[in-house]
Amino acid sequence: MAIISDYQEEEAKPSTSSSQPRKPVSFNASLDPSNPVGFLEKVFDFLGKETDLLRKENVDKEIAAMVRVAKEKSEKKVEEVAPKVELKKKEVKEENEIKKEVNKEAMDLDKKDDKKEEETSSGLRVPNKGNGLDLEKYSWTQTLQEVTVNVPVPSGTRSRFVVCEIKKNHLKVGLKGQPPVIDGELLQSVKPDDCYWSIEDNCSLSILLTKHNQMEWWKSLVKGDPEIDTQKVEPENSKLSDLDPETRQTVEKMMVII
Repeated sequence: MAIISDYQEEEAKPSTSSSQPRKPVSFNASLDPSNPVGFLEKVFDFLGKETDLLRKENVDKEIAAMVRVAKEKSEKKVEEVAPKVELKKKEVKEENEIKKEVNKEAMDLDKKDDKKEEETSSGLRVPNKGNGLDLEKYSWTQTLQEVTVNVPVPSGTRSRFVVCEIKKNHLKVGLKGQPPVIDGELLQSVKPDDCYWSIEDNCSLSILLTKHNQMEWWKSLVKGDPEIDTQKVEPENSKLSDLDPETRQTVEKMMVII
């Protein structure tokens, strides 16, 4: 009869070591994008309980290598996406600029149409609210006594850069080193000693001209400019009432006759 020792019996028993395949274990966890490290902590806790990964000698190096590879992939992906994002931004910017240009052209056309509508049957312009006219580079308004001219200038313009020459029958306005905005013979004479100019709101040159003949409406500021229909001038009632009866009657007749 053969004798089997306890050691041999142990060897004969089926092996139950960890080398045998283990059943998959489910892992459930939610990733909070604002706290990705918390998610990793859950992962490592799970691996520590269910595997022997963290007990390996070089596990820290292996994990560091995996992190490095993942980081490189992420950076590469960003580099690939970045040009596309910039291209998209450029396309959007160009599209917005085109829309602005189209809107500007539409507004310019509307302004041209408005100007055409403002012209009377005689070819004269309808006065603006100040009984003058709004032109491309400047505008002017008037009362029976004065004419006020407004010329836009770059913001922050100092008085020493302004050219403003007011003579009895001539007006020259502009900025030093640039072509004048206005340079022509006035429609009617003014009183130079009673005229002055100033910069308003750092962006507009305001010029006040005192008329020599204070009983006549001007059709234009300088000769050769578009003219207004003085029959459509609407003086303020308060200013008419300030006139003496004889002058007021003369003005009212003049508005009808002109």
